[in-house]
Amino acid sequence: MTSLFVFGTLRDRALLSIVAGRDLPARPATLADHGVFLVEGEDFPICIPSPGIQSEGLLLSDLTDSEMARFDFYELGFGYTRAQYDISVADTTVPAQIYLPEEDALTPSSTPWSLPNWQASYGELTREVARVAMQLMGRVTPAELAVRWPVLEARAQTRLSARSRPSPARAGVPDLAALESLETTVPYDAFFRLEEHLLRFPQFAGGLSAPVKRAALVAVDAVTVLPYDPQLDRVLLVDQFRIGAYARGDLQPWVLEPIAGRVDGGQSWEETAHREAWEEAGVRLRSLEFIGGYYPSPGVLTEYIASYVGLCDLPDAQAGIYGVAEEGEDIRAMLCSRDELLMMTRNGRIQNGPLFLSALWLEAHRDRLRGQV
Repeated sequence: MTSLFVFGTLRDRALLSIVAGRDLPARPATLADHGVFLVEGEDFPICIPSPGIQSEGLLLSDLTDSEMARFDFYELGFGYTRAQYDISVADTTVPAQIYLPEEDALTPSSTPWSLPNWQASYGELTREVARVAMQLMGRVTPAELAVRWPVLEARAQTRLSARSRPSPARAGVPDLAALESLETTVPYDAFFRLEEHLLRFPQFAGGLSAPVKRAALVAVDAVTVLPYDPQLDRVLLVDQFRIGAYARGDLQPWVLEPIAGRVDGGQSWEETAHREAWEEAGVRLRSLEFIGGYYPSPGVLTEYIASYVGLCDLPDAQAGIYGVAEEGEDIRAMLCSRDELLMMTRNGRIQNGPLFLSALWLEAHRDRLRGQV
């Protein structure tokens, strides 16, 4: 049996239960001469020697080897290692394990870490990720889990958005609660995830369908933004190689698009739009006009797109080559007039659905937007 002192996110009782696999008894405890600070550039904490400071935490006692294996799986891939310290609990001290940073693996900031602040900003998202992450135990290593974490976060953010921003209710639609999920298999799981569902769904005429198998390619929410300069009445388009067009057999797999990107864990649609505009075209957006949210291909793809027009300045020098090199991006930013954009919707030069939609929306709202100049 092992005792473990937790000082950071695992002080959240709901997250602790997910990682441990059960509700654990825990006692308030402290570690002397150590402080808990944010890791530089991250939302999670690090515990480091700090004379005169006491780190607050929880003492978990009598953990089994299998329970400690769950904690190791959750922690060790992120730059931590186990060490033993004397922990103060009630009026005594007891030896306990603690996850401390490996040498030079994590860089502390000067900002003290706050459990309430973390719970308010990241708690729900992290619990959602942890539920899926712990299912991977035995299938991937702790190091592989750390590599997958950003993708798991983005998927979790998508599920939270689907629950908080559901599609509008409509009369006459069958009750989803009646659906019977018989089996779910996952033939492929990497950046994308392929799920095969055997199910019976409620029908419009009543009753359930016969068992049917449906495959879904699981992608995360995405945002598109069409930069528009209302003073110059022109837009910015990006042009880049797209694997979907290439794999289809298209002899011209470079596609004109609005700026686009996936919604990362902990980010809003609006934050994603601003981030991608800067990364893909060096554009600073003044404001965003929401076009709408939609499923581009719900028969097979889970992706949900939120599209915007972004008001900004687009001088001639804005055109150029952009992209994040470490992500293999090679993006050409092009300027064209609104009239040219509209002509592209008529002559077939636009092959991208969100760009087509954004161009038509801009045409309908052009006078209002130009009136704001």
